[in-house]
Amino acid sequence: MAEEEEIIAQTEKVIRIQRVFINLLDSYSSRNIGKFLSNCVVGASLEEITEEEEEEDESKSAMPPASSFQIVGTLSTLEKPGPNFALETYCNISREDLLLRLLECDVIIYNITENPQQVEEAIWAVSALNEEVSHFEKRKVFILVSTVMTWARSKPLDPDDSEIPFTEEDYRRRKHHPNFLDHINAEKMVLKYGKNVRKFTTYVVAAGLQYGVEGGILHSFFKIAWLGEVPALPVFGDGTNVIPAIHVLDLAAVIQNVIDHVPKLHYLVAVDESVHTLEDLVKQEDIDHLLVNLRMETLFVKENFNIRWVAQAGFVENINTILKEYKQSQGLLPIKICILGPPAVGKSSIAEVLSKYYKLQHVKLKEVVSEAVAKLEAIVAPKYGGEGEEEGEEEEEENVDDAQELLDGIKESMEQNAGRLEDQYIIRFIKEKLKSMPCKNQGYILDGFPKTYDQAKDLFNQEDEEEEEEVRGKMFPFDKLIIPEFVCALDASDEFLKERVINLPESFVAGTHYSQDRFLRALSNYRDINTEDETVFNYFDELEIHPIHIDVGKLEDAQNKLAIKRLIKEIGKPRNYGLTDEEKAEEERRAAEELVAREAVEEAARERQEAMEIAEKMARWEEWSKRLEEVKREETELLEAQSIPLRNYLMTYVMPTLMRGLNECCKVRPEDPVDFLAEYLFRNNPETQ
Repeated sequence: MAEEEEIIAQTEKVIRIQRVFINLLDSYSSRNIGKFLSNCVVGASLEEITEEEEEEDESKSAMPPASSFQIVGTLSTLEKPGPNFALETYCNISREDLLLRLLECDVIIYNITENPQQVEEAIWAVSALNEEVSHFEKRKVFILVSTVMTWARSKPLDPDDSEIPFTEEDYRRRKHHPNFLDHINAEKMVLKYGKNVRKFTTYVVAAGLQYGVEGGILHSFFKIAWLGEVPALPVFGDGTNVIPAIHVLDLAAVIQNVIDHVPKLHYLVAVDESVHTLEDLVKQEDIDHLLVNLRMETLFVKENFNIRWVAQAGFVENINTILKEYKQSQGLLPIKICILGPPAVGKSSIAEVLSKYYKLQHVKLKEVVSEAVAKLEAIVAPKYGGEGEEEGEEEEEENVDDAQELLDGIKESMEQNAGRLEDQYIIRFIKEKLKSMPCKNQGYILDGFPKTYDQAKDLFNQEDEEEEEEVRGKMFPFDKLIIPEFVCALDASDEFLKERVINLPESFVAGTHYSQDRFLRALSNYRDINTEDETVFNYFDELEIHPIHIDVGKLEDAQNKLAIKRLIKEIGKPRNYGLTDEEKAEEERRAAEELVAREAVEEAARERQEAMEIAEKMARWEEWSKRLEEVKREETELLEAQSIPLRNYLMTYVMPTLMRGLNECCKVRPEDPVDFLAEYLFRNNPETQ
């Protein structure tokens, strides 16, 4: 039997193209497995990977090789287009049609880790294929991607030592979580039908909690951390339970090896080498997965498969790589903006709107300094109040001394400069703010700073002097982590700015630099600074970050809506998670209200237009009626004037004879009165008499 399997395995190596079916290609796990396999060479995992080959593979393009796996599969919905790596996709097809599609494939992968409703379809698929085994021309491989939750209630191998991990060989002892009864039944069914290794081989891959790329089960954890809206993430229970996990691309590599090697062991465990607790992997949903407490080791996979691991050491050890690929897959790229201009030009109001639109950190000089001083005071405070813990006392005292020294320097600086803080402290605090996690994750809008060339140079220059050798031409090294991507240069005439400040409400001006003396002094100082050769805008031009110049005064827009619209057009679309459900509902509500208001305005305008048209029509009708009556009167008078000579002629020469003839005709009453009248007129013609 073993010899037959080896012969079959060698025969399978010759096949260079294999058609692979994967269910629900639009789900997180299946999509990444399918994309990974579409870029794999059939049989590539049969050879050990050297470091040189690994470097070559990383340098190659993402185009799938000619002998790659051909991916086909189902979709949950047609609302979104199918993945571009898939050769064919199907949605809402009958079981008969689906079976025909499965029979066309060499490998059938059913992933039941994300959608429990797929368990029933997976059982049907393996049963239907098993009934068709006699018609198979070559061997087919069926792989069920299940979950370690079918092991969740397994008793420790050694009651006295709970740290001994489970391996693939212990799968018969596994006890499932109550919510995963269907999953373990599907595993048993798949293993049952895999007896005929010549024609139909079945495997079960029990995958740990999947993470990586778009995030998977940890997506909302990443989102909460990226948004930075809560100080800490919640942990359920004591957080000491061990959770088996695996990077989704490592899971895909395990499946690739199963297809290539066709191993004798039919139940495999796919987890990384980490022993992470719930405290390491925190999330607010999928509680069942996060409350499992299992120590598992994938011995067979490590000893027999050739896998180029993405995160073999686990989630925590590879957190930087995982975060990088997560940000790239989600399009979470920070937008860094610096908005500059004279006082009262509208920097803060525009920055406020842009920060909400792009979900950026609004960095204001005054607030940054206040926050920094408050943090220093909080560090210093324990030194003078209450009893501290003995552990780390020396390190804490050192931090307190540094903070106290900095606070003393700030106080002295402000005393010597009439309440103003020296640039060295401002730049230090601003730089710390721009390097904070919220600014690095989401981006920032730096409001009104730096003001001078030297401030910009000190703020954005690269601190590491070793990189100066790589500088080409006159471009000096700058810190790519905090340098702004967009610089907005707002401006307006002095007259416009003065008029704007004069029209500000008194309540708004009180306590600000918009009082007359302070405003004029600040405006004069700004103009003096920006008439020199080395201005803050020259600094950005030298770095080829050319400012977006907008003359606010020429736009004649008190609310700066036109300036904001232009800046949004220049900056582009947001690079964040987009609107939340609440924000979408609010946006839809606002859009509906605007539509109703716009329709009401249009209806009122239409009614006014119709009323004006009716009034004009009535006026034209009245004028036309008057003219028509006048014409009729004139015609009547003309006809009467023209008929007087004719009437006189008739009354003189015609009517007397005609009246006598008519009277005579009435007396005689002839049979032909017309002929009688004609004869009478002819006989009694006065001219003939």
